[in-house]
Amino acid sequence: MAITPPVSIDAANAQALERVFASRPFLMGVSPAREVLPGMEKHTVLHAGPPLEWDVMCGPLRGAILGVLQYEGWAADETAAQALIDAGEITFRPCHSANAVGPMTGLITPSMPLMVVENREFGNRAYTTLNEGLGKVLRFGANDASVLRRLKWLQEVAGPALDAALQRSEGLDLRVMMAQALLMGDEMHQRNVAGTSLIVRALIPHLVRAASAPEHLADITDYLTGNDQFFLNVAMVAAKATMDAAAGIPGCTLVTAMARNGTDFGVRIGALGDQWFTAPVQMPKGLYFPGFTAADANPDIGDSAIVETLGLGAFAMAASPAVAQFVGVGGLSQARRYTAEMEEITIGQSPHLLLATLDNQGVPSGIDIRQVVETGIVPWINTGIAHRQAGIGQIGAGVVQAPMDCFVRALEAFAEAWNA
Repeated sequence: MAITPPVSIDAANAQALERVFASRPFLMGVSPAREVLPGMEKHTVLHAGPPLEWDVMCGPLRGAILGVLQYEGWAADETAAQALIDAGEITFRPCHSANAVGPMTGLITPSMPLMVVENREFGNRAYTTLNEGLGKVLRFGANDASVLRRLKWLQEVAGPALDAALQRSEGLDLRVMMAQALLMGDEMHQRNVAGTSLIVRALIPHLVRAASAPEHLADITDYLTGNDQFFLNVAMVAAKATMDAAAGIPGCTLVTAMARNGTDFGVRIGALGDQWFTAPVQMPKGLYFPGFTAADANPDIGDSAIVETLGLGAFAMAASPAVAQFVGVGGLSQARRYTAEMEEITIGQSPHLLLATLDNQGVPSGIDIRQVVETGIVPWINTGIAHRQAGIGQIGAGVVQAPMDCFVRALEAFAEAWNA
């Protein structure tokens, strides 16, 4: 693909970053995936990360898929689900192919309720699932009856209620909310306590007034207030809607997406649109819950690195020394070093997402593949650590680095297109 018309790379990158900074993601509603995503026909399953086939999928992703086929009613049990897969009846696609993102395994199927975010500055939309909560959940590969019941409850009770509340609110300004959460100590990957509190505070008055079934309000309130990671999915979809505004700009070498599927790590860049550049995903390093070690861990997985692509997560580690301790990298001084290192591979600082611990400096934004390759510095990502076997769930938290080969391949492809 030749890059036309000829442009200055620096000018293209500046234009892309201007679009990122001008973006205004608003949470507009919650709708079934089949109503808002094209191509969500029967037997279609979206997953985290770049494309891959069943035979190379990791344990948690396989376990989640076997469960979600039962959730949709396409299979009565795991044996029937496996038979559908073996017969080639299931279509697998990345979430990013549908302008969507999902944490960990990232699964989206037609019946799932999706949060809908509109970038009011540029008109593009992005989508993600509702966060299931903590404990035994699909995103970590669990698929028993309790997991499927929770998915049905999200579909039949929580999703419609949240949609009614959001329609009444006329949308929530997520850029403002994320800026507030950052100043309150979240980095919006591993810590979302502030963001969750802010969005629950915004939703509750509308939930109460819009409720068509008041008897469900207690359960919905417990769901929202009992899950400090509820805002993770919100931050992810806001970042997706924001970064998509920089996609498709000729001459742009900025990263517009980073994602992992438990097997491969993939990046996209502005000039080359939907094309993925992949390399084997790395193992996270961090702290493990009692009874688990690195030998139990799955390689890194999930679309949640979209928040680092924007400049949050590990890029904003300085905002959240509590997270630095949780993921095993130390305290505030070490957290600042992570943010400072990410400044070496980015071209700007956000005027909206500010770091109180760095005198309100903006988070480093705009990962330039040229600077990654030139400096030898690759992005850091904050991450949860999943057990390599399906169904056991999260066993720790830590940090992981993107593989350099992704950026080298992206730069080589860019150079070939630039010179064509």
